Amino acid sequence: MSELVILLVLSVVCDVCGQLAFKRGADALPPASDLARFLPALFTQPWLLAGIAVYGVEFIVWIRVLMLAPLGIAFPLASLNILGIMVASHLILKEPATRRQYAGAVLVTAGIALVASSL
Repeated sequence: MSELVILLVLSVVCDVCGQLAFKRGADALPPASDLARFLPALFTQPWLLAGIAVYGVEFIVWIRVLMLAPLGIAFPLASLNILGIMVASHLILKEPATRRQYAGAVLVTAGIALVASSL
């Protein structure tokens, strides 16, 4: 497997994990109407901090991806995060997923396959 493929997969995995962490963190925050508790919690909530750390890793991975591939190819391939986040939110967070969402994810994935075929 080429370095580019490994890095793109790692980028998508980081994005999915980061979004799941942000969602868990957001769900644990006090109400935004209570600014005295809400604002400090933004900087101390463990899930939010984990999401930021994962995005730090993703930033480094993404810069390497951009060193290896044109942005017009790399960015569409990174859009696999749409499918990954939808599936992960359904399986891990138990969020509902409709047929329309799955159909949209299939269309996005088909578009990504077209872009990938130009590599």
